[in-house]
Order: sequence, then C-alpha cells, then structure tokens
Amino acid sequence: MGDGSAYTPYPEIGTDDSRDPIQEQRVMTHGGGDALGQLDGKIAVITGAGTGIGKGIARAYAREGAKLVIASRNRETLDGTAAELTPKGATVLVVPTDVTKEDQVVALYERTVQEFGRLDISVNNSGVFDGGPIEDLSLETWQHVVDVNLTGVFLCTREAFKIMKAQGGGRIINIGSISAQMPRDNASPYATTKHALVGLTKSTALEGREHGISASILHPGNVVIERRAGSTASADAEPMMTPDDIAIAALAIAAMPHYANMLESIVLPVDQEYLGRG
Repeated sequence: MGDGSAYTPYPEIGTDDSRDPIQEQRVMTHGGGDALGQLDGKIAVITGAGTGIGKGIARAYAREGAKLVIASRNRETLDGTAAELTPKGATVLVVPTDVTKEDQVVALYERTVQEFGRLDISVNNSGVFDGGPIEDLSLETWQHVVDVNLTGVFLCTREAFKIMKAQGGGRIINIGSISAQMPRDNASPYATTKHALVGLTKSTALEGREHGISASILHPGNVVIERRAGSTASADAEPMMTPDDIAIAALAIAAMPHYANMLESIVLPVDQEYLGRG
C-alpha cells in the first residue's frame, strides 16, 4: 500500500474477521483508541440489527454513544446483539418488528418515543435477496422482495418523518446496494427495489429539507453476511468487506453536522468488479 502499511486480504466467507475496522479508522484519523462520542445523546432506530450490516451499524453507533432501538423479525438474533453491546455500557431496546406489517412499524416508532422522547437517526437496513430468471419468477417471490425492501422502508420512513418533523429535524439513512447501479443476472426483484430506494431517498430528502430532515442512501458492495456462509455461488467467492467496514460509512453519515448531508454514497472492496460487471 502507498502508506507503507501491510495489505490485508479481504475476509473469506464464513470466517470471523478479528480486525476492528472502526478502531483502525479512529487511530488513523484521530490518533487514539477511545470513543469520540460522536453520537452522544442521539436516539437511533436500526432495522435488521440482529445480523450482518445492521448489527455492524448498531455496534458502531453504540460505541459512539447512541442509544439504540433495534428491530427485526427474529427476537433471538436481536437479543444476541443486545447481549454483545449492553455489557459495554450501551443502552439497547429490543423491539421485534416485521417491517412489512404496518401496525408493527407504527408500534416500533411509538415505542421509541415513549422510551426516549425523540428520534434522531432512523436506519432502514432490513432487506431480503431473492430472484431467479424473470420468466420463472413467481408473483409471490416478487411481492415478498418488494414488501420487505421497498414497502418496509417506506413505512419506516413515514413514521420516522412524522416524529422528526414534529421535533424539528432528524436523519434517515437507507441501506441500498450497488445493484441500484449495476444489476446482476437473475436478481430483478432485488435490483428493482434498490433502484426504487434511490427515488424514495431523494423524495424524502426533498420533502424533509424545510423541516431539518436529511435522507441518505448508502450502497454497499459485497459484504460477508450470514446468508453467504457455506455458499458455493460464484458471486460469493468475490472480494468482500465486513459489516464493520460498512458501519464506518454509516457512522460518518450519522455524525455529519445537521446542516450537511451525504445524499448518496458507494462503498465496495477495492478489487471488486463493479464497472462492467454482469
């Protein structure tokens, strides 16, 4: 590497990466290992926080002082995230939620305000990947991906927007994908929903402007997540990042001053094929 540091190969599927990328970033940029309190006093809702990218973001936000409301359909994985973070001093409220169910999403945000009195950051991370050749896709498969990846984000955005508008500001962060720019074969439901999230994000940012509400979308490239463990798919043999690597970017967005916004960003492994991929 140009700075003289040793090159570390990307993590393999199903392995535990002992690196702490957030710690490394802090040392590089601030010269120390202590948390900076970048999110002290902030209240953050994170969906899909029991595993993968959502768990990585929860870890980063907790380390920087945020109080967390974590949500997903799986109570067991949420409890696992809470069990990791609370012994380190984090405040974590577990609220099992199916983001495709309107009443459950409404209840999630109502519970947040009941417990903490406000909402500063809402991270819409819950998502599913499914697909196949277009001619073989069932309506059921298509609808499920749309329900989770798009309608679920809309519902969370709507409820967060109501709270943030009333309190005079807040930040909504959507987790997209590089499939929003460069789709893969046999993944039309996923690629379509991630394209649509760009439109939803920009519409939210536009409507939120006069109310101090920002909206951003973060597009990850390949990330080592649980569903890839043991996979034999060629895409899962490509260069990978860890969830904590993505969390660095999600933290940067959340920690920006209220008058600034990182509207759209892409984070991917240096050697992942992106331009020209198929």
